[in-house]
Amino acid sequence: MKLTVIGCGYLGATHAACMAELGHEVLGMDCDMDKVAVLNSGKAPIHEQGLDDLIAQHTASGRLRFTASYAEAAAFGDLHFIGVGTPQQPGVNAYDLSHLFTAVRQLASRLKRPAVVAVKSTVPVGTAPRVRDLLHELAPAGERVEVAWNPEFLRESFALEDTLRPDRLVLGFENGHSRAEAVLRQCFEKIIESGTPTIITDWATAELAKASANAFLATKISFINAIAEVCEASGADVTTLAEILGHDVRIGPHGMRPGLGFGGGCLPKDIRGFTSRAGELGADQAASILREVDAINSRRRERMVDLAREQCDGNLAGKRITVWGAAFKPDTDDIRDSPALAVAHKLHELGAIVTVTDPRALDNARKVHPELNYIDDPIAAVQDADLLLHLTEWPQYSHLDPHRLATSSATPRVIDGRSTLNADHWREAGWTFRALGRP
Repeated sequence: MKLTVIGCGYLGATHAACMAELGHEVLGMDCDMDKVAVLNSGKAPIHEQGLDDLIAQHTASGRLRFTASYAEAAAFGDLHFIGVGTPQQPGVNAYDLSHLFTAVRQLASRLKRPAVVAVKSTVPVGTAPRVRDLLHELAPAGERVEVAWNPEFLRESFALEDTLRPDRLVLGFENGHSRAEAVLRQCFEKIIESGTPTIITDWATAELAKASANAFLATKISFINAIAEVCEASGADVTTLAEILGHDVRIGPHGMRPGLGFGGGCLPKDIRGFTSRAGELGADQAASILREVDAINSRRRERMVDLAREQCDGNLAGKRITVWGAAFKPDTDDIRDSPALAVAHKLHELGAIVTVTDPRALDNARKVHPELNYIDDPIAAVQDADLLLHLTEWPQYSHLDPHRLATSSATPRVIDGRSTLNADHWREAGWTFRALGRP
């Protein structure tokens, strides 16, 4: 098939490359000329495992290319995926749909023949009819343009796997079986034939799928972190307790790692967008649990700052604090709503001299938090530090020798905010070791 992907950020660039991998001819479209140039050179605009190689492979083969022209995109294919960002609105919890409706307007005015517009962006439920009405109003093809909803469930650092071999495929349509369904089934034929569970549903259910999945995951993470608060108060060990709970097949171990909590561009935005839309629909009480989930997550960051203050004898002014981690999770350079950077910034505000290190995210971190110090080498970053904070669980940090680090630290004190360091090894090496939810 010949298809387009409108919006070539994290979601769009990944989807475009994967659609080319499935054998389609793909034209990615983005208004950012610099981004288009980078993509056409065979590189990804963000760090995602394997994405550079996949883009390079298919731009070289001619199966994948990128443009900044809506007219070229409209003329290229009759299936158009929209994957633009829908960030949280400044000052409120609702989604910002301005990028989505700008893309729909720009594309619609150039659709002169029957087409299917499949939206992948995460939105509040009830958005699909607005997209349909706008397309039918502005497109020369009118009602011959059909709308489908195809939510994404990507995990950063596993995005290619989640696109090419997803654990489920959700396709939402307006009136049951339609031409749009046939087009989407053809597009995802290889994925469907591989045995991927494929759920055909209505627009509203498909719209709710992504935010609901993220809200549930955020609830699971915040639940174990709420239990960590009880463990700290009682002297219990939350990591062992999480293991006990994880063996229950009704619960499972995934998402049960206690620590600093979640961040990134999806979970925080989606639980807030979900609660905002629930309130607009008159179901505000039903979503009240998610407000507490958000509050628990925020408390983890505050507790880390408090614990750092305790380890520095109650006074952070002038203390040299090293932070391992800037990205919101390992294997990405994404710093959106990063718990690590939120803690680092707060420590700086309280007078500490904060040095941050990260394998991938330092360039992005510098742009947002120029007030912090940055060092590439995690070992050099510990030199003369009064306190070390482990805030992003990059696997290489767990492999560093605490004996070697103890000799360069001014005061060997460490707080493990991700529950992945070996407490016994660090204590044997002479470190004062603390962790959220552990004795």
